[in-house]
Amino acid sequence: MSKPAIKVEGLYKEYVVGHAQERHDTFYELLTSTLKAPLKRLRSLGGQAEDTERFWALQDVNFEVQPGEVVGIIGRNGAGKSTLLKILSRITAPTKGRIEVRGRLASLLEVGTGFHPELSGRENIFLNGAILGMSRKEVARKFDEIVAFAEIEKFIDTPVKRYSSGMYVRLAFGVAAHLESDVLLVDEVLAVGDAAFQQRCLGKMHDVAGSGRTVFFVSHNLSAVRNLCSRSLLLEKGGLKFCGSTSEALSLYEGKFSDAQGELLTAFFEGPLSGQLGFLKLLCFQNSEIVNVLDPFGEFYIELHGLAQRNYPLLNLNIALYRDGFHITSCFDTLQATPLKEGAFVSRFRFPGGIFRPGRYTIGVGAASSAGFWVWGGDVATLSFSENYGGRQPHQVGAVAIPYLAERIQ
Repeated sequence: MSKPAIKVEGLYKEYVVGHAQERHDTFYELLTSTLKAPLKRLRSLGGQAEDTERFWALQDVNFEVQPGEVVGIIGRNGAGKSTLLKILSRITAPTKGRIEVRGRLASLLEVGTGFHPELSGRENIFLNGAILGMSRKEVARKFDEIVAFAEIEKFIDTPVKRYSSGMYVRLAFGVAAHLESDVLLVDEVLAVGDAAFQQRCLGKMHDVAGSGRTVFFVSHNLSAVRNLCSRSLLLEKGGLKFCGSTSEALSLYEGKFSDAQGELLTAFFEGPLSGQLGFLKLLCFQNSEIVNVLDPFGEFYIELHGLAQRNYPLLNLNIALYRDGFHITSCFDTLQATPLKEGAFVSRFRFPGGIFRPGRYTIGVGAASSAGFWVWGGDVATLSFSENYGGRQPHQVGAVAIPYLAERIQ
């Protein structure tokens, strides 16, 4: 048996989060804070007070990946997916544990990672090749192929700081995928590109894996993970919960979502309003009953229950529905942002029947204020549309059944 391309043993990563610095609005507050500083330091040394918080982004992660495998990494926001890739890429160091990566490694973790903004696209291609340990002649052999894939021929000698995000990611992926790396790490950054570009990227990753190179793929596009990856890692709160077949990993992952008929106890929310605006329950009703499996031909509505810690002059609450990671639709409880009073609130979203196709959908919920503050929780719950609905069979296929009229003229 060949040696693994990647081997991870007992991997831990701890982050230290400092508290916000005190704000001093008057000279008196500044003076008193300065006088108290030595006492605070003494208390900290004596273990009586601590100005930082610590949390484990990864805890005791162990796995091996063989050459030529395409491995998906799935999990909710905050599960540790990007931290794991940053450690494998040597962008950040582990707190403890051991990793082994055999051969050259190329990573595409964030838009522009590894690019120098003042250099042109041409110069950055050769710079990245040099970082991978390739000679100028080796990079030159791949140069035309990279530029054609990225579709930036006209701008190849323009400084990349002037590129759009789409141009940036096309070039970054082209460089990472075409240069002769043995291991390719790809994060959710593919979401920046359009659908056609994403399909080209997925096809290229198939080619990379077929040539015996290893691919690590992080994505919320569950359909892409299912089609591309033979094996997947499921991360949950920094721990590796499952390592095995992708179908089993996705089943476990989707099974951890709350049904759309109860409290959002395990949902993860992020954003500036996450401590001030809480989402407590998500309920789905059909025929005046709380359900989680719906007749796709029947009208239904979703109720979002929450608690506001203060008044908001202008605020929108919204939900989004996804199918296999694809964003199907977003709905807002008001056409324009309106006031939200302190205390409990309920937002109701009503949907006509005959739109959603049978299958399982995930739901994200959030809010945004007119001042730009927001809170969002992706994949907080699921709901399903039954395939057993009395023999009624619409002709449409896909995630949604769009109403239309058609006629044949001969």
